[in-house]
Amino acid sequence: MESLATPRRAGSSQRVLPRHARAHNLTLLLRTLFHGGAMSRADLARETGLTRVTTSDLVAHLLERELVVEKGVRAPSGPGKPAVLVDLDRHGIQVVALDLAGAEENVGALMDLTGAVLDRRIRTRATVGSGDDAVDEVVDLARSLVDVADGRVLGVGVGSPGIISEDGQVLEAPNFGWEAVPLRDRLEDALGVPTVVGNDANAAALAEHTFGQAEPDMFLVRVGRGVGGALLVRGELVVGSAQAAGEIGHVQVGEGDGPECACGKTGCLEAWLSVPQLTRMLEEADASHPGGDRAHEQVLREAGGRLALVLAPIVGALNLSDVVIAAPHELFGGTLLDAALEKLRSHTLSRFHTHVRLRVPLQSDDLVLQGGLVMVLSAELGVS
Repeated sequence: MESLATPRRAGSSQRVLPRHARAHNLTLLLRTLFHGGAMSRADLARETGLTRVTTSDLVAHLLERELVVEKGVRAPSGPGKPAVLVDLDRHGIQVVALDLAGAEENVGALMDLTGAVLDRRIRTRATVGSGDDAVDEVVDLARSLVDVADGRVLGVGVGSPGIISEDGQVLEAPNFGWEAVPLRDRLEDALGVPTVVGNDANAAALAEHTFGQAEPDMFLVRVGRGVGGALLVRGELVVGSAQAAGEIGHVQVGEGDGPECACGKTGCLEAWLSVPQLTRMLEEADASHPGGDRAHEQVLREAGGRLALVLAPIVGALNLSDVVIAAPHELFGGTLLDAALEKLRSHTLSRFHTHVRLRVPLQSDDLVLQGGLVMVLSAELGVS
């Protein structure tokens, strides 16, 4: 399927040709339907500001490409012929989404355009490293989901740990030992399906913005096998000059002490706070103090405090009021979250940060998968 998205760099001197205007108008219609639901052609013309003739022509093109479907007629409310409603083919078009940032597993899902999971596959990660075997595991998981799709697969969206280039190469993922892995190209070559690869925290932030309750300015912390972050400003993802904005996992917490990190330093936030490390610390506390909750609670409070120390300058510098922790709720909700919020407020100017929200969404487990869907919608249809 030819992509409708036609991004152009700001400040480009490239001429705006008629085909660019048409592509823009097509994505405008798709975006309007995605967020607004089924509408008549007249509704679409009013919502987009396009003429009815142009709207009808564009809808005909989208119907021919089977991106939208007619949904029957609106209930009559007066004289005249009832309007025919059109909508995105929300169930016939499907996306394969992968989350590679889990503590021990790769997770994949076949999803429709509503975000509903049609099929879910979980594969224990047998290989960690930059060799072909590690990539083959990802390809096999994606292929198993493409094969069971009963609709057209629009694309594959992958949330991966590490620094990801614009062309879908994993430049560096210290926790996996990945370096310069051409993940997008490997998947596209193997599957013959358009593929988008992005950082897992960025994917989760896009999902929370599209399907969740994110404010336009938001910082998201993604915790799995590692720790990463993503920043939205006015609803736009900030990636930075080297695609590394939000990489808080390798900020040292303390004076060089603490556990050794996969990056080679000691005391990184990731070395303290990753799901495997935090789980191990809790198990050790429970084993040394059987039947008592105080040691368990102390580990969680200290973890929350370390997280707050890294978040405080971000919240203070950007005056954020929405911080999302995409992590297992049983670990990061409750005690850890309360301790983090308490310390965060004590380390910022309370007058201006009293209303900061620090929250763990209940659907955290699926945020990266939903982000894979959003990335494909954006890349292929210009919808976000």
